[in-house]
Amino acid sequence: MSSQTQTLDAVVGPGPFAASLRGEASKALRLKFPPRLVPDSWPESIHDREWVIARLRQAPLRAHSASTQAWRCSGADKLLRWLEKFPGDTWQQRWCASPAHELGAEWLEEPLNWLGKRGERAVTSELKAGMLALLCADAVRPHLAWLAGTRRSRYWKTAVAAHRDPEGFALLEAQAGPDLWSSSLCRHARSQIATLISAKGGGVRDITVGDCLELREVEFQVRGKGGTGRSLFYSLLKDLGGFPEDAPSTLRDMGRFVGQLSVQQLVDRYDLQCRPIRDVIAAYLAERQPVLDYTTLDDLARTLAVHFWKNLETHHPDLNSLRLPPEVAEAWKQRCQTKVTHRRLPDGTMIEVTSPRANVVDLLTQVRGFYLDIAQWAAEDPARWGPWAAPCPISEAEISRKKHVRRRKARMDQRTRERLPLLPALVRAMEQQMKNARLRLDALRASPPGGSFTVLGETFTKAPRSKSGSDTNIAYDPTGRRRDLALAEHQAFWAWSAVEFLRHTGVRIEEMLEASHHSITQYKLPTTGEIIPLLQVAPSKTDEERVLVVSPELADALSAIVCRIRDKAGAIPLVPSYDLGEKVWNAPMPLLFQWRVGGQNRPVSGKMIWRAIQAALDAAEMTDAAGEPLRYQFHDFRRIFTTEAVMSGMPPHIAQLILGHKDINTTMGYKAVYPEEAINGHRAFIARRRALRPSEEYRTPTDEEWEEFLGHFERRKMALGVCGRAYGTSCKHEHACIRCPLLRVDPAERPRLEEIRHNMIARIAEAEQRGWLGEIEGLQANLAATEGKLAQLDERARRATTVHLGMPPFPDIAGRTATLPNSRPGASS
Repeated sequence: MSSQTQTLDAVVGPGPFAASLRGEASKALRLKFPPRLVPDSWPESIHDREWVIARLRQAPLRAHSASTQAWRCSGADKLLRWLEKFPGDTWQQRWCASPAHELGAEWLEEPLNWLGKRGERAVTSELKAGMLALLCADAVRPHLAWLAGTRRSRYWKTAVAAHRDPEGFALLEAQAGPDLWSSSLCRHARSQIATLISAKGGGVRDITVGDCLELREVEFQVRGKGGTGRSLFYSLLKDLGGFPEDAPSTLRDMGRFVGQLSVQQLVDRYDLQCRPIRDVIAAYLAERQPVLDYTTLDDLARTLAVHFWKNLETHHPDLNSLRLPPEVAEAWKQRCQTKVTHRRLPDGTMIEVTSPRANVVDLLTQVRGFYLDIAQWAAEDPARWGPWAAPCPISEAEISRKKHVRRRKARMDQRTRERLPLLPALVRAMEQQMKNARLRLDALRASPPGGSFTVLGETFTKAPRSKSGSDTNIAYDPTGRRRDLALAEHQAFWAWSAVEFLRHTGVRIEEMLEASHHSITQYKLPTTGEIIPLLQVAPSKTDEERVLVVSPELADALSAIVCRIRDKAGAIPLVPSYDLGEKVWNAPMPLLFQWRVGGQNRPVSGKMIWRAIQAALDAAEMTDAAGEPLRYQFHDFRRIFTTEAVMSGMPPHIAQLILGHKDINTTMGYKAVYPEEAINGHRAFIARRRALRPSEEYRTPTDEEWEEFLGHFERRKMALGVCGRAYGTSCKHEHACIRCPLLRVDPAERPRLEEIRHNMIARIAEAEQRGWLGEIEGLQANLAATEGKLAQLDERARRATTVHLGMPPFPDIAGRTATLPNSRPGASS
């Protein structure tokens, strides 16, 4: 659910077990998608040396330049004469029998030495040109490791594309587009595709998923790491449509996202020494697995394996039974009260920091459930579970949650009370950070390569153009620090978008990152035809789908997001994402939180968003009550949303529906309690709410109540605009709408309002003429209110004359329109 990058080491920890899992993940993919095998012979490899050289002098292998042609043929002839001294019937067999096959980057030493002993002059560049000619002629096919580890000619990919499969590379170019095709990332992708063709034979469309998997594994082995655009070649090939439907969506971080582990692997990652206890824990998890989601199963395995038994094994190596002596159990429970974390000091020293464990009650509850479940199962299946039944070392009183819940509620309320008043300042800081990042990037792009530019009081030096001649987004500040201003602008925009999304919806972070263009919809009221913008939240923690009404501020943020991620054709790219909770890959979706990096569209990482938010807080020098730098967690926005909604008059059971909680107590737990509110309103709340309506606001609303809630907004429609009174309240001004401050006049009704003003002036003149003094005072009050409404329209019009940013209205960004059939006879849907 979440998009934060969680690698293999973050899931199972570093070490041999992580390496074995990475190997198992890669092995499973290789078994499902095997690579092509290279044969010992094929038509181009069976002919003699004169035939190969003659073929190099003919189209399409003939070089455009006569000197290049002579250089390539000379180098190829010397290499073939050197290969002739090795056994084999084909050039491929002779190549595999030669030492160059295994030497890799040092392969040139062997033919150079052989030629030197024969008194023939040869240079490195000549033999490299000859090798390139043999690869273009498909006379030999070195293995992938040789090609990945060998420094090749800069004309390598161009020559292979022109001589081996020009039609296939033309299809790739047409699919990628001119901008991506000319980028440095795509040039490397073309080199990878040329490597596959040279090593496996065939053309672009002959490349298989297994070939791509093998190349990525070889690159990891040769280079020791991946890279931002190392998997772009796979995306280009997959988009051609030749791969099977069950092929991986991307090769990004291949082997690092290992997917769901078995219960045995969940336990074995902690290397328990007592095999019988290891087996009973794995058997227990297997029994519980059908009724648990993977995240809960993973947490339970971690508790039982590392926090319970691994902790006991460390302090009592001879322990081999679940029947714990009282002193051993008591010592273990004392150790569970604290946790040890490692922190790196500024000088690089690692220190251990001991702090109280916040979830100790949850930990003890899971271990107690482990003992009680085994005891119950022992009565049902004595042969299997009877030997492991033992007295539970944790009493019921020790897992009482009352104090734990109160303390957690106090911590949550304190966080909310500190952060809610500072939310406007955070929003301003995020907006300023985004504007500053955009100004720096614009100034960078307007500056020539290698030139200096000053923006926002800072002087930068733009990096020179790359070897390929493309422009750069890199600049150096006065200290010489390298800064990617395009990346900084991306981070600032997505951090601002995330804050706007979270604070206006109250959704969980994983729900936000999984929101797609399909989530934006609009509902047309069947009675009035009014369009209500909606945001559909996909099921997550509670597996319940819900729909939220989009506020104008959220609509602006969604418009900015959609405008940013649309491609040139106006479509939202489909992006695969990894569910960090369930450890599975999701199908490609038009995600809202996506960005283009490494030539590919990828989900925005929650970790990147969090860092950008903290950067804005640090820049604004915002601190908490203790004077420490203020930190916002993603869930803080959900609590703030709940607190503001309930304090603004939203019924708790409506807030429960919007937040997706199964229990209203959870909703009220999110709502922060303020001291003055508790003092002034507690007795009145009990006496009035609980006595008169003991359960009305603490239940799931009926369909009729929900329809009445929606119908309230229809009844607010007035002749001059919309009434802004709160839900569930009646008009307190006896429908004197002109004088009511809650009336929001529609600009389209300005002529009607001016007509009312002229009518008021005429009626005042008539009252003065006829001496109706009792009418004059009321008419003058109405006239003043009318003038005020007109002034408000003028102010709104003045604000609307600002520069148009090109944001489309909500109907233009909505993914779909939802309509419901009218239940009245004869009404249209």
